Amino acid sequence: MKRFRITLLVVCLVLGWLGFNDLAIYFRNPAPQNINIEDLVRHGVPREWLKIEGGYRDLLQAINMSGTVEVTSFLVPLKRSEKDTNLQIWFESRDPKVLDALKTYYFVLDTDADRARFLQENRQLFIGRYDLSGMTVSSLVADSNRGKLKELLTKMKIPVSEQVIFISEGKVPSNLRGFFFVGMALLGLGKLLYDLLKKPGKEVSRQD
Repeated sequence: MKRFRITLLVVCLVLGWLGFNDLAIYFRNPAPQNINIEDLVRHGVPREWLKIEGGYRDLLQAINMSGTVEVTSFLVPLKRSEKDTNLQIWFESRDPKVLDALKTYYFVLDTDADRARFLQENRQLFIGRYDLSGMTVSSLVADSNRGKLKELLTKMKIPVSEQVIFISEGKVPSNLRGFFFVGMALLGLGKLLYDLLKKPGKEVSRQD
């Protein structure tokens, strides 16, 4: 019984911590913060929910994150200019237009001439100006994913800055999971406290 209570306490504390972090992010980000890509590279991430302006999306350097033909997302660099070689900002894109364009470019077209023509026809999509909206979250899970992404880029021999920034495109803060985790934590702690207070009463009754 004692082991069960310790396990319940640990689970409640973890849920409470996760829920508190989610709610803190939600209340800290009532709206996306507009930031120019130059300021982001120079000063780093000011908040979790961002709208990055003035960047250039480079689909030619996008990475298939699944490593298979069944592609669900690409890791895409966002650069300060078309010719910028400092790939410090990367974002995960699940945009159907991006997925279709890259699948066509790599898996459908057979010749270099066809690819060059397709690239010219879709130049704005592949190497055009792009304002990005999404979230970068600092947490244990996010840091783990960040480490895996850095490892992926390193394996592909892509230079990775120590200040690399990863963003999940289109993601917005949510309070639902935070309230759920906090609620479950409070219920668990309430159950634990109830059992602890009830046990002495039972022992007194037995002695009488």
